[in-house]
Amino acid sequence: MVNRVILVGNLGRDPEVRFTANGRALARFSLATTERWTDQDGNKQERTEWHNIVVWGKQAETCGQYLSKGRQVFIEGSIRSRQYDDKDGNKRSITEIVARDVRFLGGGRAPQEAAVSAPLGEDAGAAPAEEDDIPF
Repeated sequence: MVNRVILVGNLGRDPEVRFTANGRALARFSLATTERWTDQDGNKQERTEWHNIVVWGKQAETCGQYLSKGRQVFIEGSIRSRQYDDKDGNKRSITEIVARDVRFLGGGRAPQEAAVSAPLGEDAGAAPAEEDDIPF
């Protein structure tokens, strides 16, 4: 079985970086991907999808340092769905892309196409139970 996602898009907001109780960095941001095509009548069409991106460890810190709203990035990771209780105690569900490889594209403060990858096995696996319930 394979659970692999590859996206190229633009950040919808600056990354939000937090640290777990044990000091592990966690970055979250939204990513917009846009598909363009011409329909049967010759009209140009466009559809934008929004993705919730999660990055762990050192690459999360690097994303927080160099990425900002509008920046174009390449993301490779896996799809993960989870449930959590919001601040009012309501059950919520969310689908996220857990990034293993983040490459900075376009302009910005970091070198062009800088790779920020997690070595296999590091930051790529499931988050410990205490970190799974971070609702931001």
